[in-house]
Amino acid sequence: MNPSPVDISGVRIGPGQPLVLIAGPCVIESTEHCLKVAEFAAAVCRRLGIGYIFKASFDKANRTSNDAFRGPGLEAGLRTLGEVRAKLGLPILSDIHEPSQAAPAGRVLDAIQIPAFLCRQTDLIVAAAQTGKAVNIKKGQFMAPAQMKQATDKVRAAGNPRVLLTERGTFFGYGALVNDMTAIAEMRRFAPVVFDATHSCQAPGSGGTHTGGRREMAPLLARAATASGADALFLEIHDRPDEAKSDAATVLPLEMLEPILTSCLKIRAAL
Repeated sequence: MNPSPVDISGVRIGPGQPLVLIAGPCVIESTEHCLKVAEFAAAVCRRLGIGYIFKASFDKANRTSNDAFRGPGLEAGLRTLGEVRAKLGLPILSDIHEPSQAAPAGRVLDAIQIPAFLCRQTDLIVAAAQTGKAVNIKKGQFMAPAQMKQATDKVRAAGNPRVLLTERGTFFGYGALVNDMTAIAEMRRFAPVVFDATHSCQAPGSGGTHTGGRREMAPLLARAATASGADALFLEIHDRPDEAKSDAATVLPLEMLEPILTSCLKIRAAL
């Protein structure tokens, strides 16, 4: 039995709902940059008639290199995200890495994300759930889809029914991520499912001091995930992708956004 849709400030994700986009730069580079990217994506989604949630990270704690750019941090990052929300009227999603970040993040964000490597961290998940905001848990690359039921149970046991799961690829021994689309159907038994098409193109650590990947495969994976029943797509986008301060190998140029979504909407309509 499919779970009920999750409402994130008026954007509904789940069975029987239109496809939703979660998108933005991987990391906050500046307030102006976030506003520029968010405005572009919001305009595309208005033209296509779909819901949009802006995403950017205030801290990228899981970096390949100690010298990698991590972002502005909690306080400054939440100020930027709050400004995007206030100026553009968009729901906002970002990730937390420590339970102490949940309460301040919950005062600004509409949805709180649990990173894939932290999807088993009970205290972190419970702290996010206790904010009352929607919680999006990314499936760890080391987790079987069925095991993610326990993560959703932690959110609901804390009194919060609004939980999403995100599929983002699985390690397969040779440095690339491989996607098993059956995971989408498996996890939709527990919660609405988001598919992260850009992180799924990663080749972790292949760039030496940074994560490599193949952004050209993101449209293919997004279409496959839509055909497999994904309720929302997660795409990292940037106006100058090769200069992005995080995930430059996989973040998508803005001009690719509308064609990808258009093709995915045709697939969803055919279903």
